[in-house]
Parts: sequence; structure tokens; C-alpha cells
Amino acid sequence: MELNIKHDKEYQQFTASLGEEDAELAYATPSEEVMDFTHTFVPESARGKGVANKLIEEGLCYAEENGKRVIATCPVVKKFIDRNSNYQKLLQE
Repeated sequence: MELNIKHDKEYQQFTASLGEEDAELAYATPSEEVMDFTHTFVPESARGKGVANKLIEEGLCYAEENGKRVIATCPVVKKFIDRNSNYQKLLQE
């Protein structure tokens, strides 16, 4: 599934338009150098197609490219990082 993911800094989220509904990865910025990924939502009709993984990967790549540390409050993001060791270095200690 090809996704067009947009980053909205004002609303602190990454979104993928899926026709009538959007999938989103929301985050907070507890400090200038930290992104706390707080919530992932994928409409039921798009679940099981890797949409959440693509959103999370986009968010983590953005964090890495911008020198940010990551907090994974969202359990889906935590699980993704646990399964993808190359992102574990971004975790806030």
C-alpha cells in the first residue's frame, strides 16, 4: 500500500490520508530535543496493512534526521522499536 504521509508540526502529528479517513501518529514535545510518540490510530478498514508501521517509521526517521531522542508512550510505537533494533538508539534513557 502506497502512502502519502504528511508531517504537521503545528498539530504534532504524522498523517496518512486513506480516502474518507486518516491514519495518524501523534506526538508531544516535552523538550526541544525530545519527541514523545503518544498515540497511533488507523481506521478499522485499513488495519493489518502495515499503515501504522509506515507512520511510525516516518516519525522515527524524522526524529533521527533532526537529532531528537524518542519516548514511546504509545504501546504500538514501543513494540515497533522493540522489534526494530536500529531505532533503539533513539530512545530517551
